[in-house]
Amino acid sequence: MSKSLEEVNQSVTTQNKTTVFRKILAFFGPAYLVSVGYMDPGNWATDIAGGSQFGYALLWVLLMSNLMALLLQSLSARLGIVTQRDLAQASRETYSKFINYILYFLAEIAIAACDLAEVLGMAIGINLLFGIPLVEAVLITVLDTFLLLFLINKGIRKMEAFIIVLVMIIGFSFIFEMIFAEPEMGKVLYGLIPSLPNESALYIAIGIIGATVMPHNLYLHSSLVQTRKFDRSPAGIKQAIKYNFIDSTIALNLAFFVNAAILILAAATFYKNGMFEVAEIQDAYRFLQPILGTKWAPILFAVALIAAGQSSTVTGTLAGQIVMEGYLNLRIQPWVRRIITRLIAIVPAMIVIFIFGESVTGKMLILSQVILSLQLGFAIIPLIHFVSDKRKMKGFHISRTTQIASWIVALVIVSLNAKLVFSEIQGWLETSENPLVLWLTVVPLAISFLILLLYIVIKPFVTKSKPDIQNHSPHLLALKFSSTGTYSYKNIAVSVDFSSADEAALNHAFELGGMDAKYTLMHVVETVGAMMYGNEADDHETSIDETLLLEYKEMLSQKGFTIETELGFGNPTKIIPTIINNGNFDILVMGTHGHTGLKDLIFGTTVDKLRHKISIPLFIVKN
Repeated sequence: MSKSLEEVNQSVTTQNKTTVFRKILAFFGPAYLVSVGYMDPGNWATDIAGGSQFGYALLWVLLMSNLMALLLQSLSARLGIVTQRDLAQASRETYSKFINYILYFLAEIAIAACDLAEVLGMAIGINLLFGIPLVEAVLITVLDTFLLLFLINKGIRKMEAFIIVLVMIIGFSFIFEMIFAEPEMGKVLYGLIPSLPNESALYIAIGIIGATVMPHNLYLHSSLVQTRKFDRSPAGIKQAIKYNFIDSTIALNLAFFVNAAILILAAATFYKNGMFEVAEIQDAYRFLQPILGTKWAPILFAVALIAAGQSSTVTGTLAGQIVMEGYLNLRIQPWVRRIITRLIAIVPAMIVIFIFGESVTGKMLILSQVILSLQLGFAIIPLIHFVSDKRKMKGFHISRTTQIASWIVALVIVSLNAKLVFSEIQGWLETSENPLVLWLTVVPLAISFLILLLYIVIKPFVTKSKPDIQNHSPHLLALKFSSTGTYSYKNIAVSVDFSSADEAALNHAFELGGMDAKYTLMHVVETVGAMMYGNEADDHETSIDETLLLEYKEMLSQKGFTIETELGFGNPTKIIPTIINNGNFDILVMGTHGHTGLKDLIFGTTVDKLRHKISIPLFIVKN
């Protein structure tokens, strides 16, 4: 199993800090990247709609959502810290391929819905602040495609600092908005008491929950906490869980402040003046200046909107990378992943805006949040199962009380979603001119998802969790080879990566050198720790690779071959040529996975980059 977000895994050390404050500070950061998803433009649409239609009445929904989010994000962080697995990887180890493909598809839908909200939010902010037409503003959002690549190349701490600056811009903007709006504090407090004014409020409330507790954030948090390198002793793990909970509490409460401020702003301006239909961000922007009497109110509103869209789009891409690598064990170039994610969001946005005009953007934003809410059960339920599993959590499983609280949260969310789906389908059947089509398509689809939800609830209860498998070599070192042939090489280097390609590469190497040649098995560890610390790297991946390389040597030595090993650290396209050119090798044998054309472009290829850098023949074996 490869490491989650391998390029930044364990890249921030929390050890050797001179004071407790500096140690806590070293853990701070992941929750801030997660928190931006809780204040993205999708939240703005639902919060504005809720505040303008129902005043302060739905503030309690935000508070409840924030408490739910804190509980669920703490579970997600615990999973990553203890198991060194993100939520997608844990799912792949638990469910069948078929179920994982469905869960992956649902996670991608959630990420696409999230990115749609971010694209529209940024585009609306650009449109309002600079007067650029909305369609052109949507196209401008493509330009941030490579921002993630720039930031991640600078290191995770630089990315966290960038996000925190954007969060501060949003926070300061709304502090001034509250000063301008002068909300009635008595009504604000009254709004924290649970109530639902009418049926329409339920749709908005579920949208708020979907906008606040986001499924992709659960995948994201379980991966981001693994960027910290800390003492893996029980005391060290316990401390990491504690500090990450503090990080989550501070970050999510900041997000709650922003969401509450948006809803309060809408209640104190639009609802107070009888403007109950203000649900569009553009309308809110236009009415702020005449109602509040200052030009700074709409300007700060638009600036905060752009900052919210920009910050959340970065983390959305990371989440997409995590679910793809975790569920499918498929790693593609980050820039390709970014473009795919953005196009999935831009294309439907452009089509809808072209057909229906700019007036529907608010409805699209709210719909995107309801879609997110509908995906929540499929992320929350596996998460609760995993962190309750004594074997998987190695003694750090959650308490019975926390389990009960978690299942109550899951029940509330799934029940609200079920009611929403039932109401929507019922409405469609009553108003449709051809209800038979709905009975044959939508109804069976809804029933199928209900069955899937029941399956992922029940399955872990009846099936024991599988123990962690450290050996990630798919053929488990079971090689078959021929010892016949004409032998012309005496010193052969073989590059291995512990995949199915190794078997073919080793077989061909033996046919080139026979029993009398000397074979050097090379493997390059590519983790961030390896790149930074070289042969002093001491991370999980390095220890596994070292063990596997020695197992290869032992097994092949027993069969009579003369075997040496060489473990490199860093970028294979640089390290392998260095090893080859400094050695006395006759030929390098390397297995590939048979990628050609577009696959080479997407997956990248070590072979093409290094074949020009070595001074000996390269023998490529396609798997």
